[in-house]
Amino acid sequence: MRSVPPSTPRARAWRATVRRALSALALLSAAGAAFAAASTVPSKPASPASGVSAERAPRAAKATSNASVSPAASSARPERTAATPPSCPPEPAPLPAERLAARARDRGLMWTLQRDGRTSYLYASLHVGRPDWAAPGPRLRAALAQVDAVALELDPLDRDAWQMPPMPELPLDAALRRRLEAQAAAVCLPPGALATTHPLLQTSTYMLLRARALGLDVRYGQEMLLSQWARDRGLPVLALETLQGQLEALLPADEEAARHELRANLRQLERPASLLRTLDTMVSVYDRGDLARLNRYAEWCDCVTDAADRTALRRINDGRNPALAERISELHQRGQSLLVAVGAMHMTGPWALPALLREHGFEVTLMPPSGSR
Repeated sequence: MRSVPPSTPRARAWRATVRRALSALALLSAAGAAFAAASTVPSKPASPASGVSAERAPRAAKATSNASVSPAASSARPERTAATPPSCPPEPAPLPAERLAARARDRGLMWTLQRDGRTSYLYASLHVGRPDWAAPGPRLRAALAQVDAVALELDPLDRDAWQMPPMPELPLDAALRRRLEAQAAAVCLPPGALATTHPLLQTSTYMLLRARALGLDVRYGQEMLLSQWARDRGLPVLALETLQGQLEALLPADEEAARHELRANLRQLERPASLLRTLDTMVSVYDRGDLARLNRYAEWCDCVTDAADRTALRRINDGRNPALAERISELHQRGQSLLVAVGAMHMTGPWALPALLREHGFEVTLMPPSGSR
């Protein structure tokens, strides 16, 4: 591995950006191996204006650095190749309070969880979002007003929870190293910025960094926002998992399996227009709460091409759901009403969280968006 960049102000700013991307990456794992196509990139420091929103922008947004985002590829443009100079869109700017309030509406999917005489809520989250998502819609506001605590996979604003544990080495040949380095340059990361990070986490971070081409950023993902909204209301934020546990799900123990996933990730990164189309579709499906389409994710994500891909998706997504359901049940049983937010892909498939929570004795009901009939 190469050495960590020197401790200059610029290097420190880059490391702060990378830490934020990696924290989003662990959260993003819930959407599956290919939804690692969701991007978040470094950008120029944004100094949030005071009073940006009625619901304040998350504090994590204030730690931004100098850098920018990935190739802006659209479906109408040819695919960018590794040799093409990068294009790095700026960090999405927060909206003024009046515009934000006008755009606040329900997004995604939410269920009520009734048991033991109490109602908790299960919210399907997305780990990236747009600036106009920075105020909760009526459904989320009502839930936040009624619950005793917010429970997230991990709390993105809890710095203590994001101390990266030791990670396994993954030996790479020269060709794979060159492909990896080309993707770092494509998203405007300085040489060596992720040198001490596992190669799979590097590719997933590069995927995250591409999202700004679509106006998306982890600062406006639901976990970031919910963590801040909870703090604004004096609600405790509880973790459903640990960083170590999420990393164990993300990183295969078998080196050959890890290299297979690395090659698959690089293939996605080397086809940025396709990757961004998948991400744009995912955001649209999420925004309108289309559970049927979400359940068919493997059919349209352009990410599940063989048995190894299916195994990776089950490990990253389905394999975590039984423990998540157990933890939610345990926290509810302590006598508190919860607003639980977990990645949207955990609500799909035969091991979907709503189905597992029914097995734990909850009455689980999908809520309509506010204002719908």
